[in-house]
Amino acid sequence: MCGFIQRITDSPDVIALLEEVGLTQTIPLFVDEYSSSNVINFYPAFGKAPEKQITNLIVSGDSTIDATWWFDAKPVGDTLQIGDRTTFNARNLDSPYWGKFIRERRAVVVATAVGESNPVGKGKAHYLMKPTSGALLIGAVYRRFSNGLFSCAVVTRPPIEGFSQYHEKSIPCFLPHDSHVINAWLTADTKGSLNNEVEYILNNPRIYTDLEVTPVKTFKSAEAIGDTQLLKAW
Repeated sequence: MCGFIQRITDSPDVIALLEEVGLTQTIPLFVDEYSSSNVINFYPAFGKAPEKQITNLIVSGDSTIDATWWFDAKPVGDTLQIGDRTTFNARNLDSPYWGKFIRERRAVVVATAVGESNPVGKGKAHYLMKPTSGALLIGAVYRRFSNGLFSCAVVTRPPIEGFSQYHEKSIPCFLPHDSHVINAWLTADTKGSLNNEVEYILNNPRIYTDLEVTPVKTFKSAEAIGDTQLLKAW
């Protein structure tokens, strides 16, 4: 599960990463975020709140959208009605529910931290994960509704060694900091199958940046309740 994403809007690492992967035309859109807040915390639309969005979700080399972080939704007037199916993550990509979108409607989330949880007793342990340097790119899928609004889901993959101690069921689909791969990810596959670069990423989940992992009381407060550990990229 990926249920928390953070972006520090005035972080030079965000701009540097966008430049590195060839998304320079989206930079002005991220610069505009500075005026609202220097930290944006993204949460899924629990409580059926369509205003819980991932903003500046990159959908092409020069454009972004704001999308409700809950895929199962339908248009009602000028808003979205959130469905009952838990769909803030897209994991079972072989399912017909996700098939069209993982082929044709892929997007990129830019983040400076993510949050993961694991069961502990009757509760959960929360871990805030930040790259030791730079920022993060995470794969997503999105859909557009008849009223012009959007919903999205973060792509997750089966757990990998090392990461599973912080979330045992899955890992966010981290994307490599490579302009060719990012271009392939954002290019729709309209012939019914995935291109080789995308298929490789989905079948070989990895951590591309060393992560500092800190047990926290809550993701938003980031109050540490344990020692920070290093999770190496591989």
